[in-house]
Amino acid sequence: MTIISIGRLLRAGNAGFVVGCRVTQLDAPIFGAMVQADLEQDYRIYGLVYDIHIDDDGLVRQLVIAEDVDENVIADNRFNRNVPLEISILAIGYCQNGRLSHLLPPRPPLSLDSIYLCDQEELCKFTNAGHFGYFRHILRAENLPIEELLAAHLQQAQLAHVRYGDPTWIERASQELITLLRDNYPLLMNLLGSLRDVMITA
Repeated sequence: MTIISIGRLLRAGNAGFVVGCRVTQLDAPIFGAMVQADLEQDYRIYGLVYDIHIDDDGLVRQLVIAEDVDENVIADNRFNRNVPLEISILAIGYCQNGRLSHLLPPRPPLSLDSIYLCDQEELCKFTNAGHFGYFRHILRAENLPIEELLAAHLQQAQLAHVRYGDPTWIERASQELITLLRDNYPLLMNLLGSLRDVMITA
């Protein structure tokens, strides 16, 4: 497994958590990426990145209106700034004593715990466990771009499954989503539109 640390925990609840990192680490996580928090040797929480947020600070407010800002000043601000880049993560399951579950984790990670980007092998392992039970966490999330989050996740998961010899995974996932959303026509139509792009580019 390739371990890529994306930052440390700022705050958390059972349904999700927020990670802080330097702006220079922005190339590690992307929207829809699956991440993990290893809390103990036998307990791991999984989640999906649904927002990457950069707040301003006093110095940034001054620099954006200044003329001809030196590149060294910009680099220093990005590396040494007091306000971190924040990555919001939706909890979608956990692994305890070697057993994967698509239920919400029994307890959240703690402040300053390290959060890692899942590699393709771990992504395949989690998304193949059970019968897409983690979809319900995404579908019931409020105030999130659900269709775009699902499309981004499915695209990344499909690439991983194709690499590991299961190109039909996206078809099974799509059928499950159609079943789950049969009574929510507007959301289903929006999601199918996003899935067309995934199927074309996967």
